[in-house]
Amino acid sequence: MSKVGKVPITIPDGVKVDVARTAITVEGKHGRLAQDYRPDLVKIKVDAGVAIVSRCKDGKHYRACHGLYRSLLANMVRGVSDRWEKALLVKGAGYRARLKGDTLTLDLGYSNPIEYPLPDGVEAELPNPNEIIIRGIDKQAVGQVAAEIRALRKPNVYSGKGVRYKDEQVLHKAGKLGGQGAG
Repeated sequence: MSKVGKVPITIPDGVKVDVARTAITVEGKHGRLAQDYRPDLVKIKVDAGVAIVSRCKDGKHYRACHGLYRSLLANMVRGVSDRWEKALLVKGAGYRARLKGDTLTLDLGYSNPIEYPLPDGVEAELPNPNEIIIRGIDKQAVGQVAAEIRALRKPNVYSGKGVRYKDEQVLHKAGKLGGQGAG
């Protein structure tokens, strides 16, 4: 049995899970998500506030999909009840972020500011100009947006300037200590 797949998913109050022939629909207070699945590989049963994913046969591909669909369903349930969130820090002299409607404007040391349009279903909050909080119901979309924003100016290992995740540890390298022209 898959370690991930065998764990039942608790469905909180206010969340409705509907399993159709080839799709799962999860609806909650923050929105609605849908995901296709393969009924020839796994069976999804929902009753009494608990969803259980089981595989049809035993085999490598069946075991892989068992854990996959269980994780996807658990992420959907959590997303519609409590939204997913990623926090980013913008570090550097003159580096900052601004939000105008659905467009995030970033000053990252380039000659022009970078405008990043936020996709549907993903929103941003700026508690201060050096912190960005990305929120949404779809875990994949929130992670993708955060990764794309971070890729605009990755953290420099020498100075630490750039965009990083809030919990990310950036190892600092020592600069040139000796050699020609030193001392």
